[in-house]
Amino acid sequence: MPAAPPPHPLSPLTADEITRVRHVLADAGLLPESARVAYLGLEDAAPERTVRVLLHDLADPGGRDVLVSLAAGTVSEERKLDPAVDGQLPVLDEEFALVEEVLAADERWLAALAARGLDVAKVRVAPLSAGVFEYPEETGRRILRGLAFVQEHPRDHAWAHPVDGLVAYVDVLNKTVDQVIDLGAVPVPAESGNFDDPAVTGPLRTTQKPIVITQPEGPSFTLEDHLLRWENWSLRIGFDVREGLVLHDISFRDGDRDRPVVRRASISEMVVPYADPSPVRSWQNYFDTGEYLIGRYANALELGCDCLGEITYLDAVVADEFGHPRVLHNAICLHEEDYGILWKHTDLWAGSAETRRQRRMVISFFTTIGNYDYGFYWYLYLDGTIECEAKATGVVFTSAHPGKGYAYASELAPGLGAPYHQHLFNARLHMAVDGPTNLVEEVEVQRVPAGPDNPRGNAFTQRRTPLRTESQAQRLADNRVGRVWHITNPRSRNRLGDPVAYALVPEGNPELLADPDSSISRRATFATKHLWVTRYDPAERYAAGDLVNQHPGGAGLPAYAAADRDIDGQEIVVWHTFGLTHFPRPEDWPIMPVDYTGFKLKPVGFFDRNPTLDVPPNRSAHSCH
Repeated sequence: MPAAPPPHPLSPLTADEITRVRHVLADAGLLPESARVAYLGLEDAAPERTVRVLLHDLADPGGRDVLVSLAAGTVSEERKLDPAVDGQLPVLDEEFALVEEVLAADERWLAALAARGLDVAKVRVAPLSAGVFEYPEETGRRILRGLAFVQEHPRDHAWAHPVDGLVAYVDVLNKTVDQVIDLGAVPVPAESGNFDDPAVTGPLRTTQKPIVITQPEGPSFTLEDHLLRWENWSLRIGFDVREGLVLHDISFRDGDRDRPVVRRASISEMVVPYADPSPVRSWQNYFDTGEYLIGRYANALELGCDCLGEITYLDAVVADEFGHPRVLHNAICLHEEDYGILWKHTDLWAGSAETRRQRRMVISFFTTIGNYDYGFYWYLYLDGTIECEAKATGVVFTSAHPGKGYAYASELAPGLGAPYHQHLFNARLHMAVDGPTNLVEEVEVQRVPAGPDNPRGNAFTQRRTPLRTESQAQRLADNRVGRVWHITNPRSRNRLGDPVAYALVPEGNPELLADPDSSISRRATFATKHLWVTRYDPAERYAAGDLVNQHPGGAGLPAYAAADRDIDGQEIVVWHTFGLTHFPRPEDWPIMPVDYTGFKLKPVGFFDRNPTLDVPPNRSAHSCH
């Protein structure tokens, strides 16, 4: 039989390739029994298929950053990490249970539970990333912090019963307890959080009639070796254990040309900082991408539950912590859906009446990180618009509520609180608007004072400011002036002679609200701005830096932009921070309805006219035509 063709350079890693990487590491002596694979992913900017592996050794603190050449079958690069400087490798799955096991044998922890009348067998401990604070004894050590919850029975949702006033600091490498902080017993909230229990839900409603979505002739897209083609769009679908869904080479066919828009799009980081200054939770902040790796927790999506209609699923293949391939079944969902009116006009002079319907291509995945569930959706529209949407649901992180008037948490149910917090995401967009030479301009409305040129005071216009260096391109959104950012190509002009462009349209929600001198602000500096633009460098991949766990701060975007490189007509990366500021409501309990956040990329002069003039009238069974 002829040999199978080599995979496309941007195709996700296969199970065979992951196994080959494991053999290379073992042959190089890098996989002793004490070694764990904290990350394994494709270096998709490398000229040949190269895999990056972050190795954690239980017997040798620190870790190694390794590059493996699949073509040569060798380790091409290796670096020993210094956790005091580089930060710690991501949290391992096996460390989740370890925190609870270590605490279950600690006398201080057991005494604190006994003082509250709690049985340790019914206490679950959330293994929470530690951050970096004023504890010099933690420098260079691998620490997790544990908050406790009571689980009354195996199917009980323990988030309903937080054990407040108590926190423990655990060294997961040495399996020791550094501190147990006990501020005294607080009543454990008793209300059930079992949203799947008829005693909580009451009788299920019977009023809903079925909604059936069908495409009798099948979907309008094609998929071959992760290359998706839909209407005029084409792109390659990737998946990374850290970032989750990754989109490559997004192009739009305009006439006889495939015109590039984005080289690579992903969510490079997300952070959830909490606002409660209580001594047992003032440290709470979680980098779900860099510390926990959102991709490895991708849900197995189910038809009729997660997705409706004519659905195509893609599995994802990742490495487990021993370097073996693991298949994430139905990790990615592909489908198209109707999205209302595309354009419409009834003209009295011409006697015409025309309507066209919008539809969109949906590429999505869902992941569960502890108490929260997040959906990441990329939408492609017929008119050239690209949209990214994050959906937050699941169970809010709970606490005991101190009482009416507490300034930093909501009361969800009697005695049950939820601290105020944010969900801040950063999209890394390696832009290529009609080619690699791009420039970002800030565009906003400008009032024009009444005067000789504006006698009735009705005039307003636009102000355009080119962002020519990395220091200039650190910006906040401002909805009061309708601020957007145009990613233009000065070397490509439309028929009117103007540079072609795509506009980044932000929602303009609050940026990081922590104090600028706080630990979380030093570590999540990316979230203090809605926009950063940097000169493209394939080594600059993550908004908060490579190793986020227990990193002292300053990594990622502030370090990338420190060189203040020229970004005028260069190959650039646009980094956009967006997200939610969550003041939990009683309606968010015991499970939170989906909340939405995101942004759009809209063509502005990229096309010479409306690119959907060739969209035909709807021809479904219910069509007006």
